[in-house]
Amino acid sequence: MADDSTNRASNTTFEPISRETVSSQVRAQLLQRITTGELAPGSKMPSERDLSERFSVARTSVREAMQGLVSLGVVERRGNRSYVAEHLPDVVVASGVDRKTFVAELFETRQVLEVPIFEMAAGRADGPARDEVAALARQFDDDLDIDGFRSLDRRFHTTIAAHCGNPLLIELYGKVLDQLFRSHAFDALLRAEGNRPGVRRIISDASVAHKAIARAFAAGDPAGVRAAAEDHLRSVEQSMVDDLD
Repeated sequence: MADDSTNRASNTTFEPISRETVSSQVRAQLLQRITTGELAPGSKMPSERDLSERFSVARTSVREAMQGLVSLGVVERRGNRSYVAEHLPDVVVASGVDRKTFVAELFETRQVLEVPIFEMAAGRADGPARDEVAALARQFDDDLDIDGFRSLDRRFHTTIAAHCGNPLLIELYGKVLDQLFRSHAFDALLRAEGNRPGVRRIISDASVAHKAIARAFAAGDPAGVRAAAEDHLRSVEQSMVDDLD
């Protein structure tokens, strides 16, 4: 298991850094990979030398970024090496009286956090970031199974959020999204045998919605991204609460 995690970490790609606040950008990219699970809990982080080469930045910038991740509690030191924390710090979300109430609470939280973060990212992202989001959106289609859809869905949302330019917001959003993806209530609704037709509709509708978000994001249209994200979250929540049993 450890060897597999190390191999995944060694194959992870990063975008070169070319703007100001270099260490913050390095930290944000690393935090994104941790949030999406690309750098898995317990896996060894690439060395400072390796990261400085892959990011094309000085080792001092990488060191500052790593220190920031240690302070956030998502990376821990073991001897002279750094590892992704086995258990990432959680945002505690109290569940409601039933699983649908819990889902509604999480989607309400996403509306409060995700919509303005996406709007912010749409105004701040550079060309490669917009291309990355567009490429992810093209992978959505009606034939995705639930596991493939959920994995791509998480990558899509965290990739947009990662370009908002605020590492603290990225961290907070990632933890809330993690609660949603690890929620037994959420998972049970999606996997119930009787809910298969409703889940297929959700995947189909969400695939269209993701492409609408990506188009506005690629166009650098913050207001368009806000509107598309609001519609998407509202639609998925309504389908899960009203149409699934």
